[in-house]
Amino acid sequence: MTSAVETRGVRRVYRGRAALDGVDLEVPIGETIGILGRNGAGKTTLVETIAGLRKPTSGSVRVLGLDPVRDRARVRSILGVQLQDALLHFSLTVAENMRLHRSFHRHGADPDELIHQLGLDDVRQTRTENLSGGQRQRLSVGAALVGRPRVVILDELTTGLDPDGRRGIWRVIEDLRAEGVTILLVSHSMDEVERLCERLIVLDSGRIVAEGSPEDVRRHAGAEDLEEAFLTLSAQAREAEERA
Repeated sequence: MTSAVETRGVRRVYRGRAALDGVDLEVPIGETIGILGRNGAGKTTLVETIAGLRKPTSGSVRVLGLDPVRDRARVRSILGVQLQDALLHFSLTVAENMRLHRSFHRHGADPDELIHQLGLDDVRQTRTENLSGGQRQRLSVGAALVGRPRVVILDELTTGLDPDGRRGIWRVIEDLRAEGVTILLVSHSMDEVERLCERLIVLDSGRIVAEGSPEDVRRHAGAEDLEEAFLTLSAQAREAEERA
């Protein structure tokens, strides 16, 4: 059975430094996986490579069996991507942005319904340049989801959102999970990944240093909670890097 996402031996080298150093990852269809790591660990490079925004120096990437670089158009029809630098048109309103992104897909969600689900009804006629950071974040999530993708990449999903905004976004993600959508979630929020993700990977220096359920990761690090586990694993990776 085809995996939703598969990487094999993926390396990405910048100026002689490996941002990704042999990453093997397989994400089954319908799984929600959290990608953790300190700043510079390779998280964003990994998801941008999976999305086809960066070409691996070596190794292979597949999204539902497709090469995201060679099969770019087909991958765009099945993959939704929300990155920290969202591609929004700042002169357009919320509603116009959502309709524009919907127009890129043969089939998709109702833009008005998605605006409502994301709590953006009150600003639907507001230009994007005049939105708050949290509102803009919710709009970027909507732009990623309006094509009804089968695989979704979400990078720092709830950055800048207040507690109500976070809970609203979480409900949208939980609905996607129930529909069998595969989700790759990059996050620094431990309560977020613990609530939403079935499996986690922890990256450091471009390598996977731990993998498993939230409980598996805690156990691997000998920690009582996920935040302590993350700090322990990051410290261990730094020590190993210094010894090398």
